[in-house]
Amino acid sequence: MASAGLLLVALVAVVALAKSLTPTLEVGLAWLGLPKAVIGIVIAGVVLLPECLAALKAAQANRLQTSLNLALGSALAAIGLTIPAVAVVSIVIGQPLELGLDDKGQLLLALTLLIGVITLGTGRTTVLQGIVHLVIFAAFLFLAVVP
Repeated sequence: MASAGLLLVALVAVVALAKSLTPTLEVGLAWLGLPKAVIGIVIAGVVLLPECLAALKAAQANRLQTSLNLALGSALAAIGLTIPAVAVVSIVIGQPLELGLDDKGQLLLALTLLIGVITLGTGRTTVLQGIVHLVIFAAFLFLAVVP
């Protein structure tokens, strides 16, 4: 139970850091001529950075299971906590919830979910399936920068 409280405190600290970085990021990205969608990607990177670094260290120490647990667990926790929290807030304040996805983003999301079901549904994951996920992610990043 203490670890859940510690996780919540760490999450609040990271969110506060991300919120304080946003104005600076907006100015920097506007100067570079990048779309505002890139701000969300950078903030998501900041939020997931500590767990990703720990996952990389575990992978370098040849602890694959720990590495996968850290990487997947942090991503799922961030998404699993953020989306429901935003949905509840939108219901409470009476604002409609928009994910901010255009047609390309919706297509990539659907493709990611489909590939994820195929990847996890077979019981075995291959390098090719991992590469397909990385290609979809690269396409998402490219389309976020070059709409």
